Amino acid sequence: MKRKSERRRGEARKKRCAARNGSQAAPHRDIYIAITDKLYFAILKQKVKSTADRHCFCVDEELAYENFYADFGPLNLAMFYRFCCKLTKKLKSITLSRKKIIFYTCGDQKKQVNAAYLMGSYAVMNLNMMPEEAYSLLVSRNSTYIPFRKCAYSSSLLCHGRNSMSSLATIFQALQYSWLDFSKFDVEEYEHYERAENGDFNWIIPGKFLAFSGPHPKSKIENGYPLHAPEAYIPYFRKHNITAIVRLNKKMYDARRFTEVGFEHHDLFFVDGSTPNDSIVRKFLNICENAEGAIAVHCKAGLGRTGTLIGCYMMKHYQLTAAEVIAWIRICRPGSIIGPQQNFVEEKQNSLWAEGDVFREKMQNERENGKMAVTRILSGVDDITINGSNKNRTAKKDETELYNDDEERNGVTQGDKLRALKSKRQARSSSGSLSQEENKIHTRSSSQTPSTVHLQSSVQGCKASVNPLALSDHSDSRKRSRTSLPATSVLSASSLCHTRLVRSLGNLHVVAGNSEQWGSRRDTASTTTSTGTLINLNMAHLQASSPRLPLSYKETAFAH
Repeated sequence: MKRKSERRRGEARKKRCAARNGSQAAPHRDIYIAITDKLYFAILKQKVKSTADRHCFCVDEELAYENFYADFGPLNLAMFYRFCCKLTKKLKSITLSRKKIIFYTCGDQKKQVNAAYLMGSYAVMNLNMMPEEAYSLLVSRNSTYIPFRKCAYSSSLLCHGRNSMSSLATIFQALQYSWLDFSKFDVEEYEHYERAENGDFNWIIPGKFLAFSGPHPKSKIENGYPLHAPEAYIPYFRKHNITAIVRLNKKMYDARRFTEVGFEHHDLFFVDGSTPNDSIVRKFLNICENAEGAIAVHCKAGLGRTGTLIGCYMMKHYQLTAAEVIAWIRICRPGSIIGPQQNFVEEKQNSLWAEGDVFREKMQNERENGKMAVTRILSGVDDITINGSNKNRTAKKDETELYNDDEERNGVTQGDKLRALKSKRQARSSSGSLSQEENKIHTRSSSQTPSTVHLQSSVQGCKASVNPLALSDHSDSRKRSRTSLPATSVLSASSLCHTRLVRSLGNLHVVAGNSEQWGSRRDTASTTTSTGTLINLNMAHLQASSPRLPLSYKETAFAH
């Protein structure tokens, strides 16, 4: 009997393995899912052509995710924008008015889940579907999707928690809070600034949080990665009302290069790839709750530690789930929140929700009693102790010492690896065969006429001085930002390095709108005093108390 039971267990194990392998294989049949009477989503075994009664298109090759390690999605905000433009044009086309529009994917399961994310997000944003409704359509007809993976090089787990609908839910939340508004979104600016040579930064919450790669003492190219001095970021920070910088990595540059020109600067170091302790989380939230303007946050690569702390703020003040926070931050800045940091965000969700409730109740009581808090809370107050020792003075002296590259010459951190991978990416158009008209479906207002903004950086190591490049028009900037580096067969190694140094560090340029761009803050003239700013900020936190009710972006201190 024992042998027979063992044989049965072995057969059952084989069946489970066969079922698992079958689920990972390509679909055995074509699946068509009706999103509307005119629009269909399909998972096919092979490419198909359009017919007299249907128009078929696929973006598997046009919109491709640039992975760090085993991660494969979700596609970033620019790719989602271009997909929306493409599909909207087809749905509004007169020549296609009598045809069914079929958006299909015939790639592996990684392509399938990205295609489903695009289709579901489009339905939420443009077809006014609730996330649950869009998700139920996508999983109908027995269609299944593998979860996104995190980009840590150590292991591969679920990317957005255990809820496959988190990407759709986070698009819905972003719309409610006006973080996502394609009428003001500049796709060229987004794609320009996310590149390593142009600053490597992205807005997570427009007008509130900007995540960027850590500055360096001097502008140079190290191991193929362009490093920018603090001065390179100052013009952009001033233009977009960024008033505070939070550094989470070791001291690579002197903080006075920011503070002496009017910025606040805070250090909250914790080890690369690790998670912050409660004290660091509390100090970070305190800094952000009392900042007069937007906050720029960086670690070494501006991905793991940076995204983790920004996510904590989002959970406390917007009541988003951990899965929604991780999904949104990765859509804005792929590669964020890495390895154990994802588990940390999930574990902090309930406690931060509770802290947010207490915070809003406190602000509400102060508002009703006419005692709005106007006193700035110093981020370092938790470190103050009263004793006769010189321990604090010694620590303060050590903090002024800058981090030396030699400290990690024999040990490469996770941030180093992520930056190295990102630096290898060549400038390319993510639009594939999308025409210019398709990319202009969501037009910007006339008040958003593009202007030239120069990010200034001191280029050291170049014998000849370099004049900053000025963009003659918007089209020139597109060509320049999408031009690949010269091939090594044409230029020598030293010439190539010099060319990229000049192009990326001495001449950081971008086309930016004069007013009200996606990621910029509106005029703050009406809130010139710190008192008025803090009152508006407290009002914003009160208005964000309901996680499922729309929050008017114009009513928050983030957007004034």
